[in-house]
Amino acid sequence: MRKYLFLLIVISTGILISTRLFYLQVYDTSAQISSQNNAVKKIFDFPQRGFIFDRNGKILVSNQPSYDVMVIPKNVETLDPNLKQEFCDLLKITLEDYDRILEKARIYSPRLPSVVVAQFTKEEYAYLSEKIWKYKGFYIQKRALRDYQVSNSANVFGYIAEVNNSIIKKNPYYLMGDLIGKSGVEMEYEEVLRGKKGVKYLQMDRFNREIGPYKEGIYDTIPINGKDITLTIDAVLQEYGERLLINKRGGIVALEPATGEILALITAPNYDPKLLVGRERSKNFTKLWYDTISRPLFDRVLQGEYPPGSPFKSLTALIGLQEGVINTSEKIPCYDGYNYGGNKKLGCHPHRSPLSMVGGISNSCNTYFCSVYRRSIERYPSPQEGMDNWKKHLESFGLGNYIGYDLPPGKKGLIPSSEFYNRWYKYPKYKWYATATISNAIGQGEVILTPMQMVNFTAAIANKGWYYKPHILKKISNIDTISSKYTKRYNTTIDAQYFEPVIEGMFDVYNEGTAKYIQIPDIEICGKTGTAENFTKIDGKKVQLTDHSIFIAFAPKDNPKIAIAVIVENGYWGSRWAGKIAGLMIEKHLKGEITRKDMEAYVLNGSLLEEYEKPYSGKPFNINY
Repeated sequence: MRKYLFLLIVISTGILISTRLFYLQVYDTSAQISSQNNAVKKIFDFPQRGFIFDRNGKILVSNQPSYDVMVIPKNVETLDPNLKQEFCDLLKITLEDYDRILEKARIYSPRLPSVVVAQFTKEEYAYLSEKIWKYKGFYIQKRALRDYQVSNSANVFGYIAEVNNSIIKKNPYYLMGDLIGKSGVEMEYEEVLRGKKGVKYLQMDRFNREIGPYKEGIYDTIPINGKDITLTIDAVLQEYGERLLINKRGGIVALEPATGEILALITAPNYDPKLLVGRERSKNFTKLWYDTISRPLFDRVLQGEYPPGSPFKSLTALIGLQEGVINTSEKIPCYDGYNYGGNKKLGCHPHRSPLSMVGGISNSCNTYFCSVYRRSIERYPSPQEGMDNWKKHLESFGLGNYIGYDLPPGKKGLIPSSEFYNRWYKYPKYKWYATATISNAIGQGEVILTPMQMVNFTAAIANKGWYYKPHILKKISNIDTISSKYTKRYNTTIDAQYFEPVIEGMFDVYNEGTAKYIQIPDIEICGKTGTAENFTKIDGKKVQLTDHSIFIAFAPKDNPKIAIAVIVENGYWGSRWAGKIAGLMIEKHLKGEITRKDMEAYVLNGSLLEEYEKPYSGKPFNINY
């Protein structure tokens, strides 16, 4: 038996070795090509990157030809000083640049191509191609660069740039000089957009001259172009929103409540995406990066974290209803603010009193919502249990964590937990109660949200308790291939019946409340103004600056087609800037034209640049409505 086992092992091993040798000699040509690489030059043929369209089929991003000067270091011959200087003049680089680039290429690989100077234009290429034969080891490679058809939406598109060593080590597809999406859609859908490189093998003679395809091109492969993608963005609405935010800092995000599709995603100040294309890309990027005042590379919708202010009161009301601590008919009196903790008082602006829930929302009464919040926390045996239950409700709206949209991650915001306050107050050494966190009731205190989170909870209210995750991809090459996580319905912890009074209150914000002067004819809008306190540090001291202007809304009231969140930094109160911008965006989307020309002129011609230039903006408006 052992004799046969040994014989079986010998025969099996022989078969495996023979099979492998046959494969290597007949099918696998990589070793053969590698062994002859002194006589074979490998040239990559780069594919066209996929085009980007808006939801209506308008082309936003296409391609344009570009030419890179490449080098294979082992093939380079020493140039005499005059020829070397001539070559550097052609490339518009210094002699020191030449030596540095060549040394970097040798370190990367003496046998693989590296970029010497990238992104020559057609005109520059025509002149250079007549001379390149004089410089052994150098050649010109054609590739495609982005050609932006619009001057906006840079934060949506992102940009492409050369890969670095860390990317090359992680992903063998990329080689030195390759381009990759670095932010926005270009980064998120890189593998879809990039396509696949083709390869050509050229036979070289002993003088390192090309003499034709290697083995008649039987090993060559053709490039596969990247796939086109269609975004959910409405290019007209996107462009209009950027115009509304000229000379202001802030963000606008609008989405379709029924689908979660992002209609507009605007941050201001922004930049023209064309600035990050071509040979001036690096210089322009440096300027944008070091602009720490206006921060054009900072996406305020995804990365900006702000106290949400009064729009958060809608959630306070919903939690109160779900927890059974308030009903829609109970009226709460307000005496210019909410008294708590002995002689402490959280102020409120003048309005009629007492108010029930609908009136509390439309008049943005701080006292009403502080009362509801306190009851919601104190309903439980300990403030810790009450706080964690409150947090659970808010997390069901997508708050306090990454929502999961198909864009590079922004910020998580903060919905504080009992653990947070236990650390804050060093519990159990110092006890804390609902009154210690009372500012959370009105969207101040420790609560911070991104505008994307604000629009997400607005959409959930519009849908009466559910939402789809926001997303920006609609189609890939005209095929519906959206990830299942964007077609899954997410339900909040609030029963549908409790949304009706909150929606009525938001509707009355426009009819008789804090936004009554910015109504849009023939559109039933439900909204909520917000005035969020704004603090900074000056000379190491905490200073309160002019408040942020915030507004959330959806429209129409029934079967809503758009939900929107707007923040204007240092914009005073909610209806002064953010409310007007939200109304104009809603009308633009639903009607395609603007009837409130007076409001449009106010926003388009208005500027907050003087406000931003002040080191301290004086006494703030902190009435929070």
